[in-house]
Amino acid sequence: MLDLYAHPVAGHPLGPGEYVLCTDEKTSIQARCRCHPTLPPGTARSRRVNHDYDRRGALAYLAAYDVGRARVFGHCAASTGIKPFIALVEQVMTREPYASATRVFWIVDNGSSHRGQAAIDRLAKRFPNAVMVHTPRHASWLNQIEIYFPVVQRKAVAPNDFTHLDQLRQRLADFQQRYNATARPLGWKVTSADLDDLLQKKQRRSRGGWLPSPDRAIRAFGSTTTSRIRDRSMTSPPSTTQWPAGSVALGEDVARERAANLARILVGHALAGRMFSLSRKRSSGSY
Repeated sequence: MLDLYAHPVAGHPLGPGEYVLCTDEKTSIQARCRCHPTLPPGTARSRRVNHDYDRRGALAYLAAYDVGRARVFGHCAASTGIKPFIALVEQVMTREPYASATRVFWIVDNGSSHRGQAAIDRLAKRFPNAVMVHTPRHASWLNQIEIYFPVVQRKAVAPNDFTHLDQLRQRLADFQQRYNATARPLGWKVTSADLDDLLQKKQRRSRGGWLPSPDRAIRAFGSTTTSRIRDRSMTSPPSTTQWPAGSVALGEDVARERAANLARILVGHALAGRMFSLSRKRSSGSY
């Protein structure tokens, strides 16, 4: 996924007919009708927003961000789900240049609307030139659409002062049009090499300290075996003589690999936050 942002695929640059789209859903955007009008900021006074309001409903905003062209395509729906997501895909893939493109990479998180192999097959069956790419678990902030959504919240939505949902829909559509007219591609600089460096730093810091046991690694990844593995440190090489009686030893390589995978999950939030911060600092996008 990070290689797609840097525009190489399998060591080769993206062709003129290949595009990268980041997509996600901004859920439960409420329309709140204030009991008293919101007052704009004035001299020595911040904006005043009444805390009493009537709820006038909520909607979801689904959007796809073209990484190379800095264009946003989106629509509003009553809720999230497979059908609203497919509607977004059709909205994008039925227009040029995506309809005739060689490949269009769709970067998504692991939400229920587009989770797993079933979502990949569903997208490929409907649009053969579309390729779905999932972000790592607990690292959805690597999706560049997550940079656009906070901008929408600050510039267009907050403080959710809308009398009805139609007004909210129009505000989102107007801001999307404005963004497409002025935005430039984000200057994303974080690559897979940067990720490797961060992982190596984490590993160096963890030497001599606590590392996840193979028992926790197997529980986290849902082992299909009924074997029980003793909760022990991985700082010393495991020995098959130390397994509990009646259990099946998985072997040193498998246990270490699963423990390493769990370690990556445990530091996933920290890594994602760090990389998101780096990308924002180095970004040249227009907000």
